[in-house]
Amino acid sequence: LMSEFQEVSKQSGVHPKPAGLVLQYGTAGFRTNAKLLDHIMFRMGLLATLRSKTTKATIGVMVTASHNPEEDNGVKLVDPMGEMVSPTWEVYATQLANAEQEDLLAALKDIIEKEAVNMSQEAKVFVGKDTRGSSARLSQAVLDGVSALGGHSKDYGLVTTPQLHYMVCCQNTQGKYGEATVEGYYKKLCQAFIKLSKNASNCTDDQKHLSVDGANGIGALKVREMESHLKKELHISLFNDGSEGKLNHQCGADFVKVQQKPPTGMEISPGERCCSFDGDADRIVYYYSDSEGTFHLLDGDKVATLISTFLKELLTSAGLDLKIAVVQTAYANGSSTNYLENTMKVTVRCTKTGVKHLHHAAQEFDIGVYFEANGHGTVLFSKAAEEKIQQLAENSSLIDEKKRAALLLQNTINVINQTVGDAISDMLLIEAILAIKGMTIHQWDAIYTDLPNRQLKVKVSDRRVIDTTDAERRAVSPAGLQEAIDTLVKKYRKARSFVRPSGTEDVVRVYAEAETQDSADDLAHEVSLAVYRLAGGVGGEPKPLH
Repeated sequence: LMSEFQEVSKQSGVHPKPAGLVLQYGTAGFRTNAKLLDHIMFRMGLLATLRSKTTKATIGVMVTASHNPEEDNGVKLVDPMGEMVSPTWEVYATQLANAEQEDLLAALKDIIEKEAVNMSQEAKVFVGKDTRGSSARLSQAVLDGVSALGGHSKDYGLVTTPQLHYMVCCQNTQGKYGEATVEGYYKKLCQAFIKLSKNASNCTDDQKHLSVDGANGIGALKVREMESHLKKELHISLFNDGSEGKLNHQCGADFVKVQQKPPTGMEISPGERCCSFDGDADRIVYYYSDSEGTFHLLDGDKVATLISTFLKELLTSAGLDLKIAVVQTAYANGSSTNYLENTMKVTVRCTKTGVKHLHHAAQEFDIGVYFEANGHGTVLFSKAAEEKIQQLAENSSLIDEKKRAALLLQNTINVINQTVGDAISDMLLIEAILAIKGMTIHQWDAIYTDLPNRQLKVKVSDRRVIDTTDAERRAVSPAGLQEAIDTLVKKYRKARSFVRPSGTEDVVRVYAEAETQDSADDLAHEVSLAVYRLAGGVGGEPKPLH
């Protein structure tokens, strides 16, 4: 054991920690300015190696900062089935990252003892990176960390975040989920997409056209690579492909969602289908402009509605009794919840904000569809559901409609990346559904109309005074706050409002929706005043929006 630690000591000197720097492993892993991350990357290589030894499986490490500015970078660990690393290990990640240089070995030994790591167990780590200028150097630091503890690594080079998650899952299912190569990923998804597209009656070339904003990131590169596999079933015009623009600058899913306008460098003609990826291609939003030139955004709620409606119809046609649910957070627009529950009769489950809560809840159903409003999401199928669909698809005595529905379900499963939200996979699924249903983007948008809403932030001296329950929809403390919100909500039609503490800073986030934009704005302002007065607001009182 000592000789292994000697190597760690030696290598760690090459990747020293700036004294006093403290970083936290959050939902998105570590994220900050790239100059501050060298030691973190080396140490995450060490941690992934230990995690691999304890799980006796391949672990992934992805170097990316997603939708952050180009000068930032970050790192996330991927667990054996392609899911986010377990909470206990998030704590270890933070401890290891923040140990001062001279305490690193002690911190490492502490984890080894707590987890009773068998150090002679083989370890394997898959590493991937995005297109940032700092990613090559930082991913090398991860590889150094893996080799310092005698682990084996495979460097996938430039991949999207969801592709790395997919590779890890393929590797640990011994190829049952697919082949652990980028080529294998394109083949599986595109073959399923082409089979789905064959069910679209007389689709014109015009209908097969999609404009994609690649956020000047890794997603653009991978869409280019994938195009030949699509066999002209989808015609993509790629914008912000990274050849000249800056990553995430005035483009990408986050920009489009927040600014409510198309990305720079994309001319869109009325009714044309467009979508934007984020920087590491794990989020997607759709949009179009109408004949008046008005911009319309179709966010994660609209995506979840389209997909769950499609799946529900197929289950009915196939005569399959499987429980399908849509998992949302409190931020989901009230109109989408209303449409799903009352028109589609689909179960809707609300969870706390954060992908891991959504993913976890989705696992409780035969089919769980989850999307955050920001466009990050996927569909999970239980093992039992997959087996039932498979049996039906292979049943030769079936009548046509049932058989067709079962085959469509089977190909739908294959086009979906169940490990994590994946912009490329979601794009192919949405395109196939629109083609099969013969729907325009305008018709999809018109399924329901979003209630006008407003989000505000209130600065407080300590965000911990706010405590919530019922999936963050009701405030338990401070005393009197929820009663105040309830009274304010009653003043407006179709109104709803909730408050929750930020996960990262001393602010309280306020959400309000109502029948008109003015009502939503007024309600949001009145609720933020209540927060300011009852939860220790700092600075001046929140000003009205009008």
